[in-house]
Formats: sequence, structure tokens, C-alpha cells
Amino acid sequence: MNTQPPTDDVIFAGSGSRADALAAGRRLLETQPRAAAAQAREMLAIDPHDGDALRLLSAALRALGDTAEAQSVDQAAIAAAAHQPTLVRSAVAIREGRLNEAEHLLRPWLQEHPDDAAALRMLAEIGAQAGARPQAIALLQDALRVAPTYSSARLRLATLLIEQGDMKQAADVLDILLSMNGADVAGIGQTAASLGRLGEFRHAAQIYEKLLAREPDHAGFWLNLGHVRNTMGDTAGSIEAYRKAAVLEPGNGMVWWSLANLKTFRFSDEDRRVMEAQLNASPALDEERRLHLHFALGKAYEDARDPELSFRNYQAGNAIRHGQSGYRPEIIRSSVDRMTEVLTPVLVQRMADAGAPERDPVFIVGMPRAGSTLVEQILASHSKIEGTAELPVMPALVRALEEETGAPYPDLLADIAPARLAQLGRDYLEATRIYRKTDRPFFTDKLPNNWLHAGLIKLALPNATIIDARRNPLDCCFSVFKQNFARGQQFSYDLRDLGLYYCEYVRLMGHLDAIMPGAVHRLIHEALLDDSETQVRGMLQAIGVPFEEATLRFYENDRAVRTPSAEQVRRPLNTSGMERWRPFEAWLGPLVDALGNVLDCYPAVPAKSA
Repeated sequence: MNTQPPTDDVIFAGSGSRADALAAGRRLLETQPRAAAAQAREMLAIDPHDGDALRLLSAALRALGDTAEAQSVDQAAIAAAAHQPTLVRSAVAIREGRLNEAEHLLRPWLQEHPDDAAALRMLAEIGAQAGARPQAIALLQDALRVAPTYSSARLRLATLLIEQGDMKQAADVLDILLSMNGADVAGIGQTAASLGRLGEFRHAAQIYEKLLAREPDHAGFWLNLGHVRNTMGDTAGSIEAYRKAAVLEPGNGMVWWSLANLKTFRFSDEDRRVMEAQLNASPALDEERRLHLHFALGKAYEDARDPELSFRNYQAGNAIRHGQSGYRPEIIRSSVDRMTEVLTPVLVQRMADAGAPERDPVFIVGMPRAGSTLVEQILASHSKIEGTAELPVMPALVRALEEETGAPYPDLLADIAPARLAQLGRDYLEATRIYRKTDRPFFTDKLPNNWLHAGLIKLALPNATIIDARRNPLDCCFSVFKQNFARGQQFSYDLRDLGLYYCEYVRLMGHLDAIMPGAVHRLIHEALLDDSETQVRGMLQAIGVPFEEATLRFYENDRAVRTPSAEQVRRPLNTSGMERWRPFEAWLGPLVDALGNVLDCYPAVPAKSA
């Protein structure tokens, strides 16, 4: 495009000051954009990194309708920040956490250069890190008005909108980003994962599908799309996605484990041959891929009714995990010891009704693989109860309490003020708000490990419901051993550790029964299978809602389910999961020994369970 106009208003290179040239260009922009573009090019002939000149040229090109070149100039203007000393110092200060220093540099700069998108993006980052999210969002929107193709700013805007809970607008921002050339596909993929973690599965699936339209050979995107589809109940779609990932990366054990983790999926003989070949042909295969292949082969050989090879692979996968974890069973025993010492009848009486009065949360606690997903699915089929997920909120609040008090948990409970307990309850309700998608008055939190915090939960939220979902120790623990937990369940990689952990769980819940009678509603899994209506009515009564027939038809509920039991809870109640340990009995001695009289007494609790 010829941008040189026949005008005497252009100040040519070297014939005047930079300030005069810039002022002339800005005067020309509104009425003579072609002349303004020529003025900008004259300035860039002297300094190709002149950010003001680049922004002037971009504005002139847009006024002339040359959007494509304007976008290219926008990127050059953003890159010019690397040549501007003030912005370089600001970027270094932000990276090193000196936010006040960076802000003091950026604000005067933006007063003189209000259309500097890179500076606006930096100031927005300061706001985001300082907790001023609305102001950061406004600054990013300003940056995008100046430079609509500024992909880094658009991606950051999407993440902040997600953090603020504005999922629809975040998805719209990502849609625009996906339409741009050169967009950061890895960053978009990470943002899609964030949407999935917050329950926005439909938006996440749409983003992955659009990413795959651009990069159809990206195995990671196929894998993540499989996860989202499984959560949404699209089993066939998830298998299709996992299969495509397996073709692209047959040595990626996570892909094979994801198929195994569908539970109802059955591997073929050819699948087993491919997985074995990957293990044997790749001696340098990293630990993560190797352990996932072992867990998947454990499931494959279990399907083929070869318990010895199945157990050998489960054990090999767990051995790798165990070596990574550094878990020691005495840690959980010490925690339960301290909990039983601190949580006394005197403390409970002193703190009675001190917490927040709300009844909203329904905590489903216990061991993993004990039926908590089934319980959640049943409850979420009630018109007044929303099913959320395994929420990380309570453990995070406990960590914050430790930092605040400087005392370890649970010792800090001995001196906690009643008002602080009430605040903790309110903090929990506020932090869980982002996970709620409906206006139902009750919601579930099915993080199993919250059994460790059940006493604190009852003090901070005395009217909340706690349901202890308990399953036969051998069925439960062996199912855990087969599960391949990536994190958060370090006790699960050794049979003896598993048995000891189960005993500590039983011991603490027994203590709570003694000092807080009726505070925890216990649901025995086998009783639920035997007489579902009676057990469901009991749970609903504990929560304080009337019985509804839909809770017995929970398998008709098409809500998203994020856990490994997703496919299983979409079927009517059945006993297919009972006594799955029996073919493996010859190898379960360490588990049986560790469980001791807890196993002998089940479902009753021994007088001394550990």
C-alpha cells in the first residue's frame, strides 16, 4: 500500500524533533490517516523500535482499512517494549516480585503513552498479583482495544475472568483467541483445563475440539478431550479421543491408563500386545509413562482373568509410585493421635454453635473407592441438592490456619477463638461459591480425605451434614491399590500402608462418634446395595430434605461426574464391584495383617481399632 500522501504536513526524517514529528502524525490521524501513516514511517526510518511511531502507524492503517498490516504492526509495537528501558526495568521488577517499584515506573509512563498495550499488560499483571482482579481485567481490555491481536493479553484476560467466575465471557475471549493466527495453543489448552477443573466441561470440550481442528496430531489435546467427554457422560466419545491419542503416542502410558480408568472398558488382546511392546521396547521410558502402562496392563490382565499377571503389574506401578512418595504410615497415626487428644468433650462443648450457622454443605468423607461418587450421584438427583466435586477448599483453609497461627494442625484447635471458627465457616462457603452452578440450597463436597477434618468441619459449620461412606475393607483397599492415584493419596501405593491408613480412619471416626454423637451419618456401602431406599431415606433425613423418587433413579441423572467411577454411577445399583479382591487373595496378606480386627469386626467398629 502506498502510504505517502502529497502533503506538506509530514515532517521528514532529520528535519525536525521527534516530538514535533509525533505531534504532527497525531494531528493528521483523524482527517488524513494516509499522511499520518507516512509520518509514522518517517519516524520508524530513524528508530524501527519507536513504540509511539508503531502505535501511530497501526492506528492509521486501521483507519485506512488495512487490518492485516495493522495487526503486524501491533506485534512490533508490543515487541518494542524489550527496547524501552522503563518497560524493561518494570518487567524485571514484576518478575522479581517488586510490584510497588514496577507500578511507580509504569504509571508515569502510561500518562505519557496511554495507548502502550505492553505497558497496560504489565500494569494489569501487577493488579492481578496484588488481588485487584477487576482493575486488572479493565486494563487488559484497554490493551486489547489498542492491540486486538495481543494474544498474551487476551489469554491472561481469559484466566482472570475464570478466576472471577465469569465463565461465559472467558469462553468468548478464548473463542476470539482461537481464531487468531499464531495464538498460544499450549496456553489455550491450559486454560481449557482450568475451565474443566471448575466444572465448565462443555466450554472446555468446545475449546479442545477447536484446538484439534488446528492441530489434529496433538496427542495431549486428544487425551484431555477424552477426559472431558468422560466427565460429561460421553463414553463412546471419550474412547474415540483416547484411541486417537494412543495411535499418535503409543508409549504414553497415561492414554492407556485413561482407557483402563473408564472401568467398564475392556482391553483387547492386541491392546495388551501394544502395551507390553512399549514397555519392553523402550528401556529408557520415563517412570511416569512406565507406571501408567503397568496400571493399565493390570486392568487388561484382570479383564483377561489372569490375576497373577494382573497383580504383578499393579504391584510394579505402585512400587514406582511408592518410591516417589516417601510416605510413612506413622505420620497419619500421629495426626490421629493428636486429633483424639485435642478434640475433647470439653472443647466440643465450649465451641458448641460457635461456627457459621449455614446448612448448605453436605460433606461426603471416607476412604477413596468407598462409594462416595455413588452417594454424590444419588444426592445430586434430589431437586434441592447440587453435586459439585472433590473440592480442595477445606485442606487449603487448614493450611491457611497453620500459617496464620504458627501452630501445627490439629494442635491449633485447642486455642482457636469461637469467632475464628465462625469466620472459617464463612470462608469455606465463600471459597466454594465458584464451584456452584445452580441455586439449589444444598451442595456436596465429596473430598474423601476430609475425614481428617470432620471434627473441625463440625465446629466451623455445626449445621452442615457429614456422611461417612464406608465400604468393606478388602473391597475398598484393593480397589484403591488398583487405582493409580497421581497425588493426594500417598498411602495407597503399598498394601500394608493401605491397611494401616484404613484403621486410622476408622479410629478417628469412632472418636468423633463418641464425643459428637450423631454428628456423622454413616452409610455402609453393602447396606446401600442391599436396601437402597431405606439407606437413601436415611441420608436425606440427615440432610433435612424430603425423600424424592429421583434419588433411586440416580443413573438417569446426566450431570457431569469427574471421578474414576463416572461410568459406574450411570448404571443402576449392582454388586459387580463386590469381592473383586478374591482372585487376588494369595497376594493380599500384608493388607489383611494390617487391617487386623478392623476387618474382623466390619461393619462394626472394634473397641480398639488400631
